[in-house]
Amino acid sequence: MTIRVYNTLTREKEDFKPLEEGKVSMYVCGPTVYNYIHIGNARPAIVFDTVRRYFEYKGYNVDYVLNFTDVDDKIIKTARELGEDVPELADKFIQAYLEDVGALGVKKATHNPRVMETMDDIIAFIDALVQKGFAYEAEGDVYFKPRAFNGYGKLSHQSIDELRSGARIQVGEKKNDPLDFALWKKAKEGEISWDSPWGKGRPGWHIECSAMVKKYLGDTIDIHAGGQDLAFPHHENEIAQSEAMTGHTFANYWMHNGYINIDNEKMSKSLGNFVLTRDLVAHHDPQVLRFFMLSVHYRNPINFTEELLESAKNSYDRIKTAYHNLEHRKQSSMDLINDTDVWIPLIDGLKNRFEAEMDDDFNTANAISVLFDLSKEANVYLQSKQTSAAVIDHFQKTIMTLLQVLGINLAETEELLDETIEALIVERNEARKNRDFARADEIRDLLKERAIILEDTPQGVRWKRG
Repeated sequence: MTIRVYNTLTREKEDFKPLEEGKVSMYVCGPTVYNYIHIGNARPAIVFDTVRRYFEYKGYNVDYVLNFTDVDDKIIKTARELGEDVPELADKFIQAYLEDVGALGVKKATHNPRVMETMDDIIAFIDALVQKGFAYEAEGDVYFKPRAFNGYGKLSHQSIDELRSGARIQVGEKKNDPLDFALWKKAKEGEISWDSPWGKGRPGWHIECSAMVKKYLGDTIDIHAGGQDLAFPHHENEIAQSEAMTGHTFANYWMHNGYINIDNEKMSKSLGNFVLTRDLVAHHDPQVLRFFMLSVHYRNPINFTEELLESAKNSYDRIKTAYHNLEHRKQSSMDLINDTDVWIPLIDGLKNRFEAEMDDDFNTANAISVLFDLSKEANVYLQSKQTSAAVIDHFQKTIMTLLQVLGINLAETEELLDETIEALIVERNEARKNRDFARADEIRDLLKERAIILEDTPQGVRWKRG
């Protein structure tokens, strides 16, 4: 089945047709690195990592670029307040970002370009826009002229006159029209800067992505993605300056994820409901956090509460428990039982349903529902007095494969059980066989202190984090 993608540009779901067969070029707007990321930044990292994973699952080779804005007003201000150099501050928070999203199962990008490392390309891009008449210099600043580009407003579906009504010229700006936006900013006293044809300065925000896309992926790409808040003006401006520069379509598909609310309120520092990703990772299983983020369709808003996160944990545990039940039963299963004709097609049918949901604009919420059904069928199968290793193995491989499409790896959870705890569980099993219940209870209590809770089931002893 063809993958269908909701395109913000057309406001419709469209069949995905790559520029080059078997390949996907994908650019995702990354963070401005002046602080640790909040969960609003974590959502696009998880969402578009999942999109990438699904393309790869379907056999595509994905060239995935995510940028870092490592110089801008916020970074300069923060560096000054902390008494640090801008590059030093940027390095610190880039590393922190990679640690935070890495904990959430986000794969490393093909490229992570940075503004400071792309300066020559950015300057050349701006210069070409000036030469083509789409931009102009004004006392050391350079501005782009949206009115010179036919089609400005097509991503946000607004006319240029509607956009102009809300535009203002700020104090100190020398632009000719309120809609004009900065491509290059003249350096202020003491600020980090680079030499250019217009004097010392640094890039405006929007131009960096256009230059990076062109450098790493070419004039036209398959998918450009980011948070909903970037659609205007950031992505609108990217389209204008890129298509003015190259004369080609910038991106064929535009994808935007919805907002995150905290307890039904918009997340903001002023409301005091600003939640850092690393604080959540420190207190919650990162696998559960990722599961929670994917439990709502990426284009819809998602509400974060501790109660909803706990609900996600319980849902995740249902799938994890089914997998471990299968693992326990595997030891006593037989290859002589002829039940594969019934169960293998059922499992494959659920796998096909999962793919159908993901093919429909990466509907992870519905795909997770299919995983619940798969877990339920596994538990039904385990009620049988006799089970076959072939069916159990197919259940396990399918559950693991589909979870890995979502970036969730149960194997990582299993590794949390260290050798000492494993030895204690074996010892407890032996104590129970020898009817040494006092020692068995003592080991249970000891494990409980280590936040390992044991459950005696018909399939054997299971454990879970308490």
